Amino acid sequence: MEPERGAGGLAFRGSHSRSPEQERPQKGETGPGSERTKAEARMAVDARLAAFVVALRALNCGLVRTSFVPDEHWQSLEVAHRLVFGYGHLTWEWTAGLRGYAYPLLFASLYEVLRLLGADSVWLLVWTPRLAQALLSAVADMKLYSLVCRLETQEVARWVFLCQLCSWFTWYCCTRTLTNTMETALTTIALSYYPLEGAKAAHSRKYASLVALACLIRPTAIIPWVPLLLRHVWLEPAKGRLILCCFLPVGLVTLSLSLIIDRIFFGQWTLVQLNFLWFNVLQGLGSFYGTQPWHWYLSQGLPAVLGPHLPFFLHGCLCAPKRCRVLLVAVLWTLLVYSMLGHKEFRFIYPVLPFCMVFCGHSLAQLRAWRKPALGFLLLSSTLLALYTGLVHQRGALDVMGYVQEAGCRSTNLSSASTFMLMPCHSTPFYSHVHCPLPLRFLQCPPDLTGQSGDLDEADTFYRGPTRWLQREFQDAASLPARLVIFSALEEEIRAFLVSRNYERTAVFFHTHFPEGRTGSHIYVYERKTRMARN
Repeated sequence: MEPERGAGGLAFRGSHSRSPEQERPQKGETGPGSERTKAEARMAVDARLAAFVVALRALNCGLVRTSFVPDEHWQSLEVAHRLVFGYGHLTWEWTAGLRGYAYPLLFASLYEVLRLLGADSVWLLVWTPRLAQALLSAVADMKLYSLVCRLETQEVARWVFLCQLCSWFTWYCCTRTLTNTMETALTTIALSYYPLEGAKAAHSRKYASLVALACLIRPTAIIPWVPLLLRHVWLEPAKGRLILCCFLPVGLVTLSLSLIIDRIFFGQWTLVQLNFLWFNVLQGLGSFYGTQPWHWYLSQGLPAVLGPHLPFFLHGCLCAPKRCRVLLVAVLWTLLVYSMLGHKEFRFIYPVLPFCMVFCGHSLAQLRAWRKPALGFLLLSSTLLALYTGLVHQRGALDVMGYVQEAGCRSTNLSSASTFMLMPCHSTPFYSHVHCPLPLRFLQCPPDLTGQSGDLDEADTFYRGPTRWLQREFQDAASLPARLVIFSALEEEIRAFLVSRNYERTAVFFHTHFPEGRTGSHIYVYERKTRMARN
């Protein structure tokens, strides 16, 4: 018998690992029949694996109960809620035409089905889109596995698959309703059709369509594909046919679809992809939300996103075969492009994380004596990170909206149950997590798109003198909101105002162990005593 490929092969041995005697047709068994039997066995194993991944991502969805960034609510669910139910807040990006309706339209379709079925409860409105995103992420996981199965041995494919499933950042992000999450899923699925083997592409139109769809959702999705597309054109014998008969028609159809969708909802022809790039790249106005040094993705971004996978990724870059180098080029190119922009976030490089998992899998496949302790370290540390970030860190923003929904929407007089979030703008979700026309307000913070005004936005003005701002804003008792939602960091500064206006703390929610700046460790809900007495 042939020796096993690697000392760790036993840990993942399944129907794909068969001895030569098992592979050889038995007496009375024909060759084609044997091949059919093996194909059926592989399909059965893949079906069980797919069922496991779907169940895991569904569990993943249920175990992520924290907030990450405002866009996961304000640029998707909030817009969808407004489209279907007629109320919801559109941020300044929609007024300026920087966002397209294609992505929130997916969730609006789910909301419309729930509305028609009379099942539009808050719970379903929050969790149905996230479950749909989790299922798409499960498809992407399986596509990554099938890609490596095609390129490498079963052992390498299984280690890559394990690395993908235990990535803490993937666990943290893959069920969120972020454009970055959809971008990552579509990029991974597209990669499974990309001709990494260097042969003539049989599925060029498939992967090109998925890349175009990802760019429709988020224009920056094209960045990691630049070196991959150039490589494909370089290696393709019929270059003109590939460009003219594949890339160009796919791009034109996708762009036309985007224009038509946004024409319907904006009421005018709007090329949101151009507006997005003009604002964030050419004008650099994305720096309004903060800037980081050029090396941030190398020194902090990528190490944090990889987490415990970092040493395996570095080792895998050294031991992976040459055919994987194009993936490493795509990763480095993406880091380089994003490093040239002032505003940087962890989620921006999420789409290349599955690329990195290929190198992590090669690393584990090469390890021998150190494999067990390495696996123990990887699984334990990744699990702890995933559970902490998914269940503990920054969970108050979601918990408090559940309280606001229950307390406010049960009121017989909604107009007297107004709530004001005195927090950094977009700190919590909005009507998508309340689902009743409760009077809600938050501190506004749109950037100055003209570049000529030096005026501060509402949030900055408030934090320069909170008590003075409140006294000026609410000069009579009738205009006071029924509830104020604040971070604990603000409480001491506005305590005198709260006492003088008869506000009383009625609820406390833990938010984070790492408060900074205007964000506190807890979220407090204050309610006017006079209103409580009337009820």
